[in-house]
Amino acid sequence: MAGKSSKKAASIDMTAMCDVAFLLLTFFILTATAKIPEALPVDTPSSTVQTKLPESNLATLTIGGKGKVFFDLKGREVRIRTLELMSQKYGVEFTDEEKAKFSLMEGIGVPIGNLKQLIGMKTAERSKAGQPGIPKDSLDNQLSDWVKNARIANNEANNANGSKEELHIAIKGDAKEEYPSIRKVMDILQDQGINSFSLVTGLRGKNF
Repeated sequence: MAGKSSKKAASIDMTAMCDVAFLLLTFFILTATAKIPEALPVDTPSSTVQTKLPESNLATLTIGGKGKVFFDLKGREVRIRTLELMSQKYGVEFTDEEKAKFSLMEGIGVPIGNLKQLIGMKTAERSKAGQPGIPKDSLDNQLSDWVKNARIANNEANNANGSKEELHIAIKGDAKEEYPSIRKVMDILQDQGINSFSLVTGLRGKNF
């Protein structure tokens, strides 16, 4: 009677697979960027329809914190040119280094006179700085000037590239914000002939 041959358990060398896994993990860690906290966090109203905002030619007005308004603008060159126009309007000088830093910042919510101080802060410090919002009163309507000069800067950049696309405006308001605060911003836009703008909302599921 022939003896039974012993069965050997198959083995798989996992060394190469572990190396690949660690390489991928290292790649994702090194290339990942931390999400920058919003300068003015808001809880947008819910909607079953959500329109995607453009990646360029866009200015966003964020409203929250009992009437505070923050201004944000896409495009480094457009941001720098807008700052230069605001500098000419209000007589506040900015260095080339400050302009470069401003071009990379998130939304701002301070009077133009306090902007140099805000630019000099680190990103984490800005989110905790307690920005009061951009003035928008009839005697000091800096928000209107930010929008006006952003449109000029955007048109200059597009004309240089052979494009005629206008600056798109989006309003991002907190769901708990009172209507008069939203209405005031809308009035500022309409005073400049801007009657078409987007309202940023949060997407919710439909009930069937």
